[in-house]
Amino acid sequence: MDKEKLYKEWKNEEEIAYIKGWDFSHISNRYSEEDNLPWDFKAVIKKYLTPEMNLLDMETGGGEFLLELKHLHSKTAAIEGYKPNVEFCKNKLLPLGIDFKEADGADVLPFDDNQFDIVTNRHGDYTCQELKRVLKNNGLFLTQQVGAENDWELIKLLQPEVKEVAYPDQYLNIKQKELEENGFEILERGEVFQPIKFFDVGALVWFARIIEWEFPNFEVDKYLDNLYKAQEILEKYGAIQGRTHRFYMVAKNNKL
Repeated sequence: MDKEKLYKEWKNEEEIAYIKGWDFSHISNRYSEEDNLPWDFKAVIKKYLTPEMNLLDMETGGGEFLLELKHLHSKTAAIEGYKPNVEFCKNKLLPLGIDFKEADGADVLPFDDNQFDIVTNRHGDYTCQELKRVLKNNGLFLTQQVGAENDWELIKLLQPEVKEVAYPDQYLNIKQKELEENGFEILERGEVFQPIKFFDVGALVWFARIIEWEFPNFEVDKYLDNLYKAQEILEKYGAIQGRTHRFYMVAKNNKL
């Protein structure tokens, strides 16, 4: 282990940690995440989405996933509140005729009552009250969420002082109950834990800087000793492993 060389590499990863949209290509060959969930969220959406529906995609990121749905742009709306992505979405989505507005998922949504037939939300925030307001009667809400224990082993490795998960309500049973108590009927659901592996510590540094809500105030200098421990694990086992936590729901809005 050449500590000086590693330190320089990690500081470089810290400095260049930035993404536009939701693009992890910088570390694509340096980590692996189990993408084969027991469900295919895009396929789930397409099972319910029909051409005449008015669609809202919440917290759309850079619009990549939304555009893969290939829904009629004139019947598509989207929101995004993360500042680096907002300008990106304005330049990318508005010229296509998609009704993009700047907003966070937890905000009052900048749309009329009963405007949408279907609302999709992939890894974003939402409130049941606003969903009910903007959805038509029998409208559909489809969400795939990042669970409470996502990357927990990695967080404990780098920041062992963190004692509790950041979002303790992010479990399927809790979020399902919340929707049901607000008049939604659950049509589908699922939850899973799957492996995530890093093959160099620099990739983990970049990742931790990007996912700042999971790794609060992470800095190389502050956690250098723990990064060296991570390097020891890597050299012994060939990878640093944690778990992802995902769940999904399809819910129908029963207003009446």
